Amino acid sequence: MTEPARILVVGGGYVGMYTALRLQRQLRAELRSGAAEIVVVTPEPYMTYQPFLPEAAAGSISPRHVVVPLRRVLDRCRILIGEVGAVDHAKRTATLTTLATEEEGTGPVELTYDELVIAPGSVSRTLPVPGLAEHGIGFKTVEEAIGLRNHVIEQMDIASSTRDPAIRDAALTFVFVGGGYAGVEALAELEDMARYTARYYHNIKPGDLRWILVEATDRILPEVGEKMGRYAVRELRARNVDVRLGTRLDSCEDRVAVLSDGTRLPTRTVVWTAGVKPAPLLAATDLPRNERGRLRCTARLSVEGVEHAWAAGDAAAVPDVTSGEPGKECAPNAQHAVRQARVLAENITASLRGQPLKEYAHAYAGSVASLGLHKGVAHVYGRKLKGYPAWFMHRAYHLSRVPTFNRKARVLAEWTLSGLFKREIVSLGSLEHPRAEFELAASPPPGDDDKPSS
Repeated sequence: MTEPARILVVGGGYVGMYTALRLQRQLRAELRSGAAEIVVVTPEPYMTYQPFLPEAAAGSISPRHVVVPLRRVLDRCRILIGEVGAVDHAKRTATLTTLATEEEGTGPVELTYDELVIAPGSVSRTLPVPGLAEHGIGFKTVEEAIGLRNHVIEQMDIASSTRDPAIRDAALTFVFVGGGYAGVEALAELEDMARYTARYYHNIKPGDLRWILVEATDRILPEVGEKMGRYAVRELRARNVDVRLGTRLDSCEDRVAVLSDGTRLPTRTVVWTAGVKPAPLLAATDLPRNERGRLRCTARLSVEGVEHAWAAGDAAAVPDVTSGEPGKECAPNAQHAVRQARVLAENITASLRGQPLKEYAHAYAGSVASLGLHKGVAHVYGRKLKGYPAWFMHRAYHLSRVPTFNRKARVLAEWTLSGLFKREIVSLGSLEHPRAEFELAASPPPGDDDKPSS
């Protein structure tokens, strides 16, 4: 018997999950007969639908419903929870560690493959800002989103109970760095949530909370166009959000955010959303990369100059054949990633069956962004929308894109219920340290060690 053709998918995000999902449908006969095998290696057993993270942080959607369990969706694939540390494509091997290898203490193992799909996504792009590593909060994972929600409500609890005005002011000052989708939507949703939550505190008013958005360029939300970006700034400032354009974060040591314009802001919250960069794994492969560290790819989504290697999404520099501009690449966003995954899976199937490949071509349709409940901006197919229509389009678009009917139904049900009932204002910060109470109970009281045993 011949060995099955092994397709290794590195990453379980947009590209990884959608590629594997389409492959298991197209290769149904090969998978059933044992002629092919799909292996997905991912650090987490779920795919996070990141556009819903701001609403999860605000409590509009349950955290469980912004993630898609891979084992349920990819039921004909082999799922390995672990991380690929290096790829030697010349030898068709990937070096990976899993939960089992850590327990066994045997070190990384090598996995051979026939076709490789590189889709590890991206990581936060940080700068050497003093104090950022110690005090900064990211906003890229569902854990970070829920942790930030708990943190904001915790700061309101601190401000409500302290007698020190300096501690109170620092607790109620929230600094967000980065004026892209993640920063603006996270700030807008959390400001909405915190303003509502303030009504349940006897000594905190919405005006006591201070929100600052720091953006190094002269505009926010560049994806929705300059006009809609200016509207978003006006909308945020009308809600007493301090939008600082052309400003950088120079330091956040000792819980003081120092901006490039000289402003010093005592704060206990610095949220960093200033862009992303390719995953470090790309540097540990023998595949060609461009000056930005992304894999050089053809319009067919194969890695340039290499056979049996494919990539898409944040990890890939894919030519934009619809632009008509030589050298222009597709933007590394979810809109392209989902569509690229479909073409990528079809091309791998065609390659295995000796059929011709096709090029990825998709004209950018536009962008939508939420600015909190019933507020938003959109620039779709040349039309500009703002306010409630843009917010409604934002929800409708992402509801149509979130994977599986199960998730669509659950998200829609939660939106419906949130419109009928009051917001949840509970902080479950103890979830981040679930064993803390038991460890305290199991620890001997002070002085017990000195007592003589009977």
